[in-house]
Amino acid sequence: MVNKKYIILPAIGIAIVAAVAGISLSTSGAQDRMASSTETQKTETQSNSVLDMFSGGSPALGSPDAPVTMVEFGDYQCMNCNRYFRNTEHMILQNYVETGKLKIIFVDFAFIGPDSFPAAQAAHCANDQGKYWEYHDEIYSNWDGENTGWAGIYNLKRFASNIDLDQNSFNQCLDSEKYGKKVRANTELGRKIGITGTPTFFIFDSEGEATKIVGAQPYSSFEKVLDVKS
Repeated sequence: MVNKKYIILPAIGIAIVAAVAGISLSTSGAQDRMASSTETQKTETQSNSVLDMFSGGSPALGSPDAPVTMVEFGDYQCMNCNRYFRNTEHMILQNYVETGKLKIIFVDFAFIGPDSFPAAQAAHCANDQGKYWEYHDEIYSNWDGENTGWAGIYNLKRFASNIDLDQNSFNQCLDSEKYGKKVRANTELGRKIGITGTPTFFIFDSEGEATKIVGAQPYSSFEKVLDVKS
């Protein structure tokens, strides 16, 4: 696994336009998470027509001055999200995040099964101790299928121990569902803008123009968009 440089920014807001909500995917939700779409869809933001900001997502990973922002809607149980994590993300981090061109925000879209919801909350609990992205990586590194039980409460707590979180504080956070409302709000935001499967990415340039990529596309698909925008 790539040794990430964890350059964490406060959770930031990026405007998504109402026009994005009108983008419909060509596949069903189940198909979206099982098979990657080959389409990228483009829209332009309008400052007077926004849904909301992504303040409920992860802390941003990357330089605060990065001209491009990529927002990923994901579910920790998602097969294609894990495929992206293992096959593609490390190259994006190396070539765009670590070079100051890109910052990344992860937004929960917890929809695959019962364990998706506490897994998303657990990452926010880890953020209380400044280790959102370390925990994010730990979950995906232990991925073992969709709805197979690997992301249950017992293992979520074990993952916290693996990255040296204060166990009592983490357990209290997770058991109390401290971030339940946040995860529900993030998932509802995804539904409002037309997301039916994961991973779904919105890549914004400095002018506010967004390109949407659906599925675990190869690195070349991201490279093509990121090179234009950066």
